[in-house]
Amino acid sequence: MKTVCKITFGSLIILLGTMLLSSFSDKNTAQPPFKFPYKKAGLTQRQAAAHLLNRFTFGPRTTDVEAVLEMGLEKWFSGQLYARLPDDSLNKKLSAYNALELSNTEVVNTYPKKNKVLRMAIAEGVIDQAARDKTNKKAYKSELATYMQEKGFKPQKELYRQFINQKILRAAYSSNQLQELLTDFWFNHFNVSLDKNQCAEFIPAYERDVIRPNVMGKFEDLLLATAQSPAMLMYLDNSSSTGVKEDINNAKDNRTRRIADQQMEDKNDTTSNGKVKKPRKRGLNENYAREVMELHTLGVDGGYTQQDVTQAARVLTGWTIYPMNNNGYNATARKSLNNLDKSKLKRRGFVHQGDFLFAANRHDTKEKTVLGRHFPAGGGYEEGVELLKMFANHPSTAKFICRKIAVRFVNDHPSQNLVDKMVKTFETKNGDIGQVLITMVSSDEFWSKEALREKTKSPFELAISAVRGLNADISQPYQLFNWIAKMGQKLYYYQAPTGFPDKAEYWINTGALLNRMNFGLALASQRIPGISIDLASLNQNHEPESAEAALVTYGKMIMPERDLTHTITRLKPMLNEPDLATKVEQAAQKSVSTEQPEMMMNNEKPLAKNDAMLAQVVGVIIGSPEFQRK
Repeated sequence: MKTVCKITFGSLIILLGTMLLSSFSDKNTAQPPFKFPYKKAGLTQRQAAAHLLNRFTFGPRTTDVEAVLEMGLEKWFSGQLYARLPDDSLNKKLSAYNALELSNTEVVNTYPKKNKVLRMAIAEGVIDQAARDKTNKKAYKSELATYMQEKGFKPQKELYRQFINQKILRAAYSSNQLQELLTDFWFNHFNVSLDKNQCAEFIPAYERDVIRPNVMGKFEDLLLATAQSPAMLMYLDNSSSTGVKEDINNAKDNRTRRIADQQMEDKNDTTSNGKVKKPRKRGLNENYAREVMELHTLGVDGGYTQQDVTQAARVLTGWTIYPMNNNGYNATARKSLNNLDKSKLKRRGFVHQGDFLFAANRHDTKEKTVLGRHFPAGGGYEEGVELLKMFANHPSTAKFICRKIAVRFVNDHPSQNLVDKMVKTFETKNGDIGQVLITMVSSDEFWSKEALREKTKSPFELAISAVRGLNADISQPYQLFNWIAKMGQKLYYYQAPTGFPDKAEYWINTGALLNRMNFGLALASQRIPGISIDLASLNQNHEPESAEAALVTYGKMIMPERDLTHTITRLKPMLNEPDLATKVEQAAQKSVSTEQPEMMMNNEKPLAKNDAMLAQVVGVIIGSPEFQRK
């Protein structure tokens, strides 16, 4: 008998995997001045509303289709473009996180890296370096923790936790869903990683002040803002890029040159034993110049050469970070720059804007040529701005960016005709992102059968769409982060500058599918701490007559305006599978790395029989192929 059960469950898992894998490979007040051609595609107004919600929110809630119909599809989309809808309930939740509004300088001085704190503690004689190497680790950690408390320092993990929590809460609760979707999209496009520790402390302000305010404006403004942000300057190493030695030594003002040299030295970190690392070799760094062309603007086939990369890197020498530390690390350079005569610095070509510093004495002042554009000798900050504007408005950039937007919002392989329409708007509207989106959503291609439900949810999108669809109350957002990471997307930790891929094949494999089903079952049965749902209330507390009836009722509720005939037929065999959650969990654990975070599966009381049935039904729906689509 046991053998039969095992075969049955194995068959179900194989069936589920086959279903999912195959399904992904197939395929404000005034009336806005645009119309959506959904009727031409044979869609009803309700189906069109559901399609809009699937693509321009993190997932529809149970009342969203009706709300869009009442407002009108075009007006709803226009309201999302303006991103001015009130978010009082969200803001109340976010008010608990006191680190979210801190400036970069405040973050640097409140949440310093542990090795910087160690360096300061050793310098002040609080920790004896020689004795530290011989003492036990526990006592040393206690000493360092006491020192941090006395200085008012806080651990960086606390900052990261607040930052990650706010992303999950915004995605789940914000009324301005398109703004949050685009924030996620553009952050991924201009990716920086918490894994690169030197830039990690600047990432919260990077998303808040650089990405989110610019997501629907001019692409040129977004590009320039990212180029001057401390997070990007540190992540792709442009903060340490300097002109050749001869150019540095020709600086007229020895004092400003000396300060720049001092700033470079202060940027060096400490080793694990608290000793200062040897100064980095100064010189040209091409990392940012290469990625800004390949990943941010022109694309890998954008028509540039290695010579263009080198020349662009020379144009961008001197683009660095204004020192922020009040004590210890970089403090001397900060005090010296603050004490210098600002008018004199300006005459020497220095530019200080917020956290950005153009250090003229590090800039390569010789002539350069990039993509045929000549930059004469003697240039300074302005030639870097001109370079980035040239990249932002280049024809190759229009093609690359428009295709990437179409891949995100239409399908994995958008038609050339659609991309051409978007490119034309990009070029005629000076890179206006909002106008490009209007062109896209007003096209026949956006509403075609090749677009409907042909995008795969990332783990982040899956988790958020599930909690939105179930009207969940989230009191511990970080628990969702752990699950999202287990499903393969550790938010803010993607190391490569490419960002997470945006195509189905990246997300769909056997281990990932099992983890998605496991997540759905854990969520529906309320075994994720801090995530509360009331499945009965979603159905006005009407108890379904059977598991099959529940599948139909909740399937239509969670996935509105879809033909679920085939989905229901395929999912029925899983409804009464004994111990389904345990079996999926065991299978999932065998399919993932041991480095994945452990899940808390059994922290809740056992569910009553009917509740357990309903939880299994809803969990299966969330893990189904159809729910993975958007």
